[in-house]
Amino acid sequence: MASASSPDVLRAPLVVEFPFTRSLGPVQSAFLTGLRERTVLGVRTVDGRTLVPPVEYDPVTADELCDLVEVAPTGTVTTWAWNHEPRRGQPLGTPFAWVLVRLDGADTALLHALDAPGPDAVRTGMRVRVRWAGERVGAITDIACFEPCEGKEAGPQPSPHTGKFENPATGIVASARLDYTYSPGRAQSAYLHALAERKTVGERCPACRKVYVPPRGACPTCGLATTERVEVGPRGTVTTYCIVNIKAKNLDIEVPYVYAHIALDGADLALHARIAGIPCDEVRMGLRVEPVWTEGARHPDHYRPTGEPDADYDTYKELV
Repeated sequence: MASASSPDVLRAPLVVEFPFTRSLGPVQSAFLTGLRERTVLGVRTVDGRTLVPPVEYDPVTADELCDLVEVAPTGTVTTWAWNHEPRRGQPLGTPFAWVLVRLDGADTALLHALDAPGPDAVRTGMRVRVRWAGERVGAITDIACFEPCEGKEAGPQPSPHTGKFENPATGIVASARLDYTYSPGRAQSAYLHALAERKTVGERCPACRKVYVPPRGACPTCGLATTERVEVGPRGTVTTYCIVNIKAKNLDIEVPYVYAHIALDGADLALHARIAGIPCDEVRMGLRVEPVWTEGARHPDHYRPTGEPDADYDTYKELV
């Protein structure tokens, strides 16, 4: 059996990335628009605390909050951690400190980056100030970072603010991104290696004798490891399907198209694949299909009808 470090076990860098769009309520709109105008706003709670960044509801009482106040752009570091290797999308491209800064007039701390020459230059209690971005758009990145400042005097006390600005920000688009290295493990690596040779290989459970495709490395029913490899297909039966009418971004397939569960001959688990070569309204349960490969592909591009008679429902009902 191949170990996790075996060269036969595949590894690949993967990125999951999508834009997250959020509309802003009056409190967050005022806060972000204020940053665009070099103004830091907080919100005052019923018991007199000032929260920065502001929130729409009191975290203790759940009361709605709308009493905006302006605080100073200077503050005190309450805690910090040094970032030796900044990553893509972080505030600074050189090593910096992540800091929690309690701005003068605030009772809570704001998380951001501190531009400092090294960890020896950072300490809890040090005084810092906002360094504004040269181009501001109404986002937290309008604060480019914090920087050390001289003096120990606190800034002015918070003063009431209407939260009114011209052309207020009404929404933000934030990119969510996750970079990671994925390894499918021994069983699925063998499955993918076989696909590269235009074969479909599953694994059989030693107890219930079911053949799983794609293999999982263990039987989900019996909980036993599976090591016996079994070649299945290439033909199979459509067990169920759906017609897709919404075009996915970056997917070069015209809608509508059919995505189906296909039970390959000899398999006890249906896999997912696209059906083509037949009008969408003619796809049906029991349709016999076969894979279609494109040049250089490592997996079938789609499945098409074989021309055989439809499979009897009793032959695949347990796989629906």
